[in-house]
Amino acid sequence: MRAYLFPGQGAQYTGMGKDLFDRFALAREMFEKANKILNFEITAIMFEGTEEALKQTKVTQPSIFLHSVILARVLGKDFKADMVAGHSLGEFSALTANKVLSFEDGLKLVYKRALAMQKACEKQPSTMAAVLGMQDEAVEKILKNIDAVVVPANYNGPGQLVISGSVKGVDLACEALESAGAKRVIPLKVGGAFHSPFMEPAAEELALAIHQTRFHKGICRIYQNVTGQPVNDPEIIKKNLIAQLTSPVRWTQTCRNMIADGAVEFVEVGPGKVLQGLVKKVKRDVKAYSAEINDMDV
Repeated sequence: MRAYLFPGQGAQYTGMGKDLFDRFALAREMFEKANKILNFEITAIMFEGTEEALKQTKVTQPSIFLHSVILARVLGKDFKADMVAGHSLGEFSALTANKVLSFEDGLKLVYKRALAMQKACEKQPSTMAAVLGMQDEAVEKILKNIDAVVVPANYNGPGQLVISGSVKGVDLACEALESAGAKRVIPLKVGGAFHSPFMEPAAEELALAIHQTRFHKGICRIYQNVTGQPVNDPEIIKKNLIAQLTSPVRWTQTCRNMIADGAVEFVEVGPGKVLQGLVKKVKRDVKAYSAEINDMDV
């Protein structure tokens, strides 16, 4: 069985999507529609913008969404999904590629989410850090003893967990984790504490937009971040999307469940190669690669 994976924030790069725009009329049409929906030239930033400009959450999230969804659409009949999943923001790309959301509605929700998250980040200083070389359970135990807000945010793979919280909480946790034997603890250059209680105001804003948006039954099941379990009920999908902002991304569990349910081939759709690497950490002998359009007709 084939699973399609959609990347999240951090996969952006200058020039992303330009090859699609240059080669495919459908891609040009979708990019131009996106410029109108967003009311600014996101294509100019994606194709020629600085790294700094692309790092703004309100630009990063729709840019990655557009690259992923347009690539999936250009694949046409070659997009043969038995199951899909997306990492954080990538869940919206997965839902749109999977026909749960229309392109227009998916983009509007992603932009609303990005603006709400950016606003939440500006309310109170907060941050994140990656913890390498330590069992998830050991990290969780240490975090519970920190006298400040700090929680698990991304279960990315065996021995790789991202933590999120107040600046004080993350600093204290980093010290404690290093003392307890973590191989490396790396502070991340992010706008704030994603997938933590600090995102509650953003979740409330996003909930309003989600409840006003039409969700359809997908062409296949989506494995959602909040549980790592497969879903195809639009109402449960909505609930999980809202909870995702303040809950950890259970990517390790998602990969394990997809493999247990028969996935032997993983195709990463969008910028970067991070997700295929994470799948390989869960099970080394699965087939994992990027979606390619090189041999396709224009």
